[in-house]
Amino acid sequence: MSNKNNSIVFPKSTMVSVNNIELEVFEAGKENKGNPIVLCHGFPENAFSWRFQIPELVKAGYHVIVPNQRGYGKSSCPTEITEYDIKHLTGDLIALLDHFGYEKATFIGHDWGANIVWSLALLHPKRIHKIINLALPYQERGEKPWIEWMEEIFGADNYFVHFNRQVGVADAILDENKSKFLGNLFRKNIPPAMPEPGMLMINLAKAEKSLGEPIMSKSELAVYVSAFETSGFTGGINWYRNLDRNWHLLADVNPIIQHPTLMIYGEQDMIPKSENLTDFVPNAEVISLDCGHCIQQEKPEETNQAILEWLEHHNV
Repeated sequence: MSNKNNSIVFPKSTMVSVNNIELEVFEAGKENKGNPIVLCHGFPENAFSWRFQIPELVKAGYHVIVPNQRGYGKSSCPTEITEYDIKHLTGDLIALLDHFGYEKATFIGHDWGANIVWSLALLHPKRIHKIINLALPYQERGEKPWIEWMEEIFGADNYFVHFNRQVGVADAILDENKSKFLGNLFRKNIPPAMPEPGMLMINLAKAEKSLGEPIMSKSELAVYVSAFETSGFTGGINWYRNLDRNWHLLADVNPIIQHPTLMIYGEQDMIPKSENLTDFVPNAEVISLDCGHCIQQEKPEETNQAILEWLEHHNV
């Protein structure tokens, strides 16, 4: 697979047995063994979202490991919802480190991948060296479970809430409209407008007109469409269906993350920046890029520069 400029060749995948499942793993820079970096994608994406970062990280001397996490691509898609909680998802990454013979690694996460990297730092702090997270800041564990809180604040049409309260409804609509949904979702420079009534993801899956400009070429988008033709959307959506379960799993966990951390925001992203990030991640540095949610795909050069400069500065 290559991007529209044909300058980046995406690595081939291998299937790896870890944590009682199979993960589809893309690996580059084996010659840099001993200096691992693991890239964790978000929803509804997969390992291909890191196509611009992989070669630059290899050049910088890293052994780059990029899984399609459980529920995505050719990786296992368990049927039980609870098999997508943070215990299982972080367990997959720990088992992946064990498979490659690493005690710890630097982790980069985007969107849901960032949530899993934050969770990994909470549940398995000794297995992380450094953290770089994009788009999703640390989420404080408040007094109420997350979905319960979101339902009170945002209502039943919020897609987090809808995924949990109407299990299977959105999955079916997204599955029926894969190409349209992904094509309408991966856009940038969308003109500001009042949100439409209804559930955002379902609206995107049904919308006849795309807003803004495409983030990627048709051939790049086809890689995503093909991956979801294999996996469907239920596995990825099941990550959302464990948010309250995750809240309970973190009840007795120390909420402070001490690892050196870089947080990268997109200025136009709908996800709000954290107002108290360093209360929970005291060694965090923050930068913002002029883009939307899909930071590493919208601004690949700027993202790479930010990541590589920070890694070089923290190369201890």
